[in-house]
Amino acid sequence: MAAAEVTAVDAVDAAVVVEVEAVEVEVVGAEQAATEESAEAEAVDESGDEAAVVEAAVDAAEDTEPGEVAAVEGDADERAFTRARTPELPEDADISILDPEVKQELRGLPKGLAEIVGRHLAAAGMLIDSEPELALEHARYARSKAARVAVVREAAGLAAYHAGEWAEALSELRAARRMSHGAGHVAVMADCERALGRPERAIELAREAQVSLLSPDEAVELRIVAAGARRDMGQLDAAVVALQGDDLDAKRRDPWSARLFYAYADNLEAAGRTEEAVKWFLNAAQADDDNETDAAERAFDLSPQD
Repeated sequence: MAAAEVTAVDAVDAAVVVEVEAVEVEVVGAEQAATEESAEAEAVDESGDEAAVVEAAVDAAEDTEPGEVAAVEGDADERAFTRARTPELPEDADISILDPEVKQELRGLPKGLAEIVGRHLAAAGMLIDSEPELALEHARYARSKAARVAVVREAAGLAAYHAGEWAEALSELRAARRMSHGAGHVAVMADCERALGRPERAIELAREAQVSLLSPDEAVELRIVAAGARRDMGQLDAAVVALQGDDLDAKRRDPWSARLFYAYADNLEAAGRTEEAVKWFLNAAQADDDNETDAAERAFDLSPQD
């Protein structure tokens, strides 16, 4: 082949290569643009979840000591991962089973969203005693969709408490109390402080509580938690005194009598007052119609054996 012909062929080959490379560049560019558009769409779709996660981090940060900030950030990341999953709804998880007050608050949401949030709240309520971790998944999902509704934050806090997620429960219940301007579940919040190793904060919450706004059973529960906090701090006699009151009467049969008598007996034992403890464990056993405590067994174990 002549030199001129070779040169021409080489030129044609080079032109073909340039055209192929140009096409490849266009294809890659189009794919990259499509990927970016898809990512942007996903970001828009998930903006509500991201806002909820950021708000959770802010709420937690407000309730956290400076040295705990890193843990709060980790919690927010974990919540984001958890909320990305949609727990499967039980068939009988229907918004109709919710309390009227809860349904009233959900009416502020768009109808379709209120239905979704309500069904997950119903599922959380159904599962909270038997499967608390799964109940928490439902409550977290509802919270990710309606973070500015007080009853949703309250449900998330209670579910977290039953699942043993103390810091999360405390953050959610504080948020719910700020939103509703009510007394909130102060006894649960105080118990979370105890579980987090901060009994002095539990006592402070009990002191600050507006007892007049609490129901009788909530007030008794707060006394029990405050007594436990005193005991955590080694104040055994003060723990016993914290439980004393007009309702500490062996003849009373209030719905909370068995728990109150049991807590009193338990703290008497811790204070070394064994004979009195046996008496009050027996009183608790007599008041415990549903056999929710082991008061009878405790009394037997503490009684002198022949």
